[in-house]
Amino acid sequence: MEELSAVRRQAIAALANAGVPSPGVDADLLLCHVLGISRSELKLRELRGDGFEGAQREQFTALVAARRTRIPLQHLTGVAHFRYLELKVGPGVFTPRPETETVVQLGLDFVSAQGLQAPNCIDLCSGSGAIAAALASELPQSTVWAVELSDEAIGYTRANCLPHQVTVLHRDATSLPGEFDGTMDLVISNPPYIPPNAIPREAEVRDHDPEMALYGLGEDGLQIPRAISAQAMKLLRPGGYFVMEHAEVQQESAAAMLRNAGFERVAGHEDLTGRARATSGYAPHRAPVPPTTDRA
Repeated sequence: MEELSAVRRQAIAALANAGVPSPGVDADLLLCHVLGISRSELKLRELRGDGFEGAQREQFTALVAARRTRIPLQHLTGVAHFRYLELKVGPGVFTPRPETETVVQLGLDFVSAQGLQAPNCIDLCSGSGAIAAALASELPQSTVWAVELSDEAIGYTRANCLPHQVTVLHRDATSLPGEFDGTMDLVISNPPYIPPNAIPREAEVRDHDPEMALYGLGEDGLQIPRAISAQAMKLLRPGGYFVMEHAEVQQESAAAMLRNAGFERVAGHEDLTGRARATSGYAPHRAPVPPTTDRA
């Protein structure tokens, strides 16, 4: 019988040889998935010199082989961890990233600073529902909506959001009913924003995340984000807050986009790695005045 620690070392070497970015973490998470245990229990079993064989050994070998082909880890385990949540994910839905956790934190900080006890929040282009579910779980008195258009993703949106009493809308996030106008305290969006010629380097993203969740259309990738910004302005009550995630290279254009949409106090924000990750703004306390042109 092989020792668990030896199997783990072999898996790490195999994943590293295939160019998997975090072979140690991935091997541990796949082992935990197969064995149905926590990482702390995994370490304990290694220290005891426990063995690993039979059907579980075969399942683990197959999962490592699949991960070597750069199938996302989350597609193999069926879960993604986001802030304090374990979310259901798989083919057809964008896998939530750790950097988006800082975008959620910006929204939470706004709610706290405003002293809002029962805020209305909406997550546009919700995908897995990560943002909406996180808001609802960390703001228990809030009312939260999640909006997702994709027929493939909406099942995951519902699975992750409904347990937190989030209302899920299966529709285009850029054209919501007028009854929502002026009702939201907080709008957050991680829309598709990648320009058409900027193909992601990571195989997990390029080959497995749905194109609908990646590419923002237009030469700069901001066609959809512009429409989302305009929708956010309609949704927010005066003084409400909008946060949008974007690519690092879009920092300046995102700020200009929000100002053009009428937002005030526009600011850029970095993620935990120091990369420009999001831009935010406040809805004015007065209706924005459309630009005028001087006549000769």
